[in-house]
Amino acid sequence: MEKELLFSDLGISAEILRAVEDMGYTHPSTIQAQSIPFLLEGKDVIGQAQTGTGKTAAFGIPIIDQVDPSLNKPQALILCPTRELAVQVEGEIVKLAKHKKGVSSTCIYGGEQIDRQIRSLKKGVQIVVGTPGRIMDHMNRRTLNLDNVGIIILDEADEMLDMGFRDDIETILSSMPEERQTVFFSATMAKPILDLTRKYQDNPEIVKVLRKELTVENIAQHYYEVKPSLKMELMTRLMNINQYALSVVFCNTKRATDEVTEGLIARGIQAEALHGDLSQAQRTKVMNKFRKGHCTVLVATDVAARGIDVDNVEAVFNYDLPLDEENYVHRIGRTGRAGKSGTAINFITGRKDGFRLRDLEKFIKTSIQKMTPPSADELVELKKDQLVKDVYRQLSIEEDTQFYEAAIGQMLTEGLSLEQITIGLMKLQLGGSLKEVSDFNFDLDLSRPSRDRERGDRGDRGARRGVRGERPERGAGPGARRSREKGPRDANMARLFLNLGKKDRIRPNDIVGAIAGETGVPGRSIGGIDIFDNFSFVDVPSKDAKHVIDVMNSNTIKGKAVNIELSKG
Repeated sequence: MEKELLFSDLGISAEILRAVEDMGYTHPSTIQAQSIPFLLEGKDVIGQAQTGTGKTAAFGIPIIDQVDPSLNKPQALILCPTRELAVQVEGEIVKLAKHKKGVSSTCIYGGEQIDRQIRSLKKGVQIVVGTPGRIMDHMNRRTLNLDNVGIIILDEADEMLDMGFRDDIETILSSMPEERQTVFFSATMAKPILDLTRKYQDNPEIVKVLRKELTVENIAQHYYEVKPSLKMELMTRLMNINQYALSVVFCNTKRATDEVTEGLIARGIQAEALHGDLSQAQRTKVMNKFRKGHCTVLVATDVAARGIDVDNVEAVFNYDLPLDEENYVHRIGRTGRAGKSGTAINFITGRKDGFRLRDLEKFIKTSIQKMTPPSADELVELKKDQLVKDVYRQLSIEEDTQFYEAAIGQMLTEGLSLEQITIGLMKLQLGGSLKEVSDFNFDLDLSRPSRDRERGDRGDRGARRGVRGERPERGAGPGARRSREKGPRDANMARLFLNLGKKDRIRPNDIVGAIAGETGVPGRSIGGIDIFDNFSFVDVPSKDAKHVIDVMNSNTIKGKAVNIELSKG
């Protein structure tokens, strides 16, 4: 059997190897394995590869190993078609160069103040990543000198030509030293690309990596529209209802991975995090626990996802949508393996996610079905069924029951019937969680604005939130509504002023839903609400007042910017 290639087999420096290991990689992708040796030899290369194949590291690693840290001038130039890709590429360069002392990079692109970029270039960098237009701008200002640049990378060259950057690209290439290394990476090799390679490259090596066949037919793909603050609650609800044996949750950052793992554990779900900050021994330990079912949920980043090869993963949750389409296919491919069916669940939290979802559907040539969050009634039924199973399981365990029998005997002696004892114990076991389910159902509905339009105004829910009466408070003036009953205010509550009122078509449930959804303060703990023509008041627990003010002042209610502060009245 042929030995699987390692990064250490490619002839890269020890510092780069350390950085690669920190990022969670051990084996190079096909494009990396084929490109890196040629680039380290100083050869020109044409690489045909799609996004998501690892091409950034394929050219980033050789660049970092070839620049001279003692020469504080640009020695490598990477051209990207868009600002977003440039930022992403430079971020990858920073990670790969973290152990390479003296090597630094900068990113220059349009839409940002040029002064900061000029200061960065004057400070001195070896690697410059940027868009063609802004690179040309700096060249014309003479703030970017290409005299020492020995390698240029054109990333997504076909995209740059499609965007009309050909003249800029040719100007940049013509301004560089003749003795240089020129590298093209492109998803396609159309005639305009080949024309450029013939004109500006010297006997290039050709590396071609075709996209793997997409296999998502046996994976049911769904999405839910949900506020960011409610994603955790919705995910745990879906996990509880469907009772997946094993599932994987994907996040875009290591920090989010840790936070989601902690949130799941706090809700009684056995979860483990898998990301690049873990050592190889720690990653192996986590994966062994997952494979053996000792933890049922694995929370991972894309960097760590390569090691997730487990056949019985029933569901994949995209807690954060991936940044590119290839990663989406890679993620959901963790389920539906070995001929089994699987489920992929995506959380959509705003317009940007909506656009990204449409791009994913085009890429996989499959529609992703919109779903409605499970109701509180479904969750209540689940909890009831689970309780019955738990009781049967406890009764099947052979152990000394003398203590329990004595406690029941005492309650019978004090006049309680067996039915009363049973109901009391069930309330102790389930009462709190059932109330939370009921309250959360209200908040979750508010996370989907379309529900309000479908539902219409079906009565005032404010009464159950401590909102009573229709008489305005003294001195409030005309137009006040939904005022509390007169009486002393709870000393544990703080009264907040909002700049939105009846003219903004604000209702009590809008205020409750926004505060509960954005701040995490339970809706049931929010007190009285008074709505006037131009402003409103709401009572919240005093301990949460500062948090509510801090969070809500950067938010909106029904599309209107919120100004909220402690009431001075």
